[in-house]
Amino acid sequence: MTLLELAGVSVRFGERAVVDAVDLEVAEHEIVCVLGPSGSGKSTLLRVVAGLQPVSAGRVLLGGADQARVPVHRRGVGLMFQDHQLFPHRDVGGNVSFGLRMRGSGRGFAPGPGRGTYEARVAELLELVGLPGAQGRPVASLSGGEQQRVALARALAPSPRLLMLDEPLGQLDRGLRERLVVELRGLFSRLGTTVLAVTHDQGEAFALADRVVVMREGRIAQAGTPLEVWQRPASEFVARFLGFENVIPAVVAGGAAATAWGKVRVPAGSPEGERRILIRPAGVVLAAAGLRCEVLARTFRGTHVALRLRPEAGPELEAECGLAGAPAVGERIAVAFAPAEVVVLPAA
Repeated sequence: MTLLELAGVSVRFGERAVVDAVDLEVAEHEIVCVLGPSGSGKSTLLRVVAGLQPVSAGRVLLGGADQARVPVHRRGVGLMFQDHQLFPHRDVGGNVSFGLRMRGSGRGFAPGPGRGTYEARVAELLELVGLPGAQGRPVASLSGGEQQRVALARALAPSPRLLMLDEPLGQLDRGLRERLVVELRGLFSRLGTTVLAVTHDQGEAFALADRVVVMREGRIAQAGTPLEVWQRPASEFVARFLGFENVIPAVVAGGAAATAWGKVRVPAGSPEGERRILIRPAGVVLAAAGLRCEVLARTFRGTHVALRLRPEAGPELEAECGLAGAPAVGERIAVAFAPAEVVVLPAA
């Protein structure tokens, strides 16, 4: 069942459309992550749903009800910002119990517990987010990851029907982000929380989301499961945003693509004609014979070595190879292309 529906939503600042005729549905218990570069409109979209940004056109519906005249505090949505916005003069328990008072106020949220049960509920929420017994700790004593957990407990306290996250892990180091995103997905799955999150980090989005939405200049460039978007980018923009650099013009016919890198076999059933093709770095493999290249750079990635190559013809290439036998900078090698790692992009 659809919980959130955006129908033709646009936001204009003067002549500029920050969000341009966006249609989007989020089902109950679904986790949707909106991805995009800075200025793509993703955070504005979140503010529209929260009621913090009026729309220039279109409708926002929650549970089928138009939110046009519903104020922020009556929408029953939770919003967690990148900077967490904790109250420094309150301890951890005071920050979380603030969310409970919002719940008890009846402002669009589920009915809350009586005041006598606040203490037990705060303890339950902190246990839930992995901070048991932290009620009396000052906010200033918390690490970035701990502050993130407190902010999450406060956002969950009113039992919002929709939880929205704005770059929730953006201020944390990569290792901590990778651990917390796994914890968040498990937590939301257990609670059955409906989540709409925005981020610029595709790795974070792919680990958290059931469905990914990629935005470009206020419009949706592609939407699908993380696997669908990764395996089949809908455009050169999406492919490059995901970090793929091996995109080149081609003429596809008869199961092969004619490119500046030579003839490249493509998967069976690929569309033909003038196209652009993507070759994932894993599909650029060392070979006894093939396209001759010079190794410009090599970077250790832990499980593999990333190579930057200068071919005899065409633009530079990115490749991946195993740790053993990786060629040295300046070495001349030959590469071939694995058809399974080639994607013929849709026509522009």
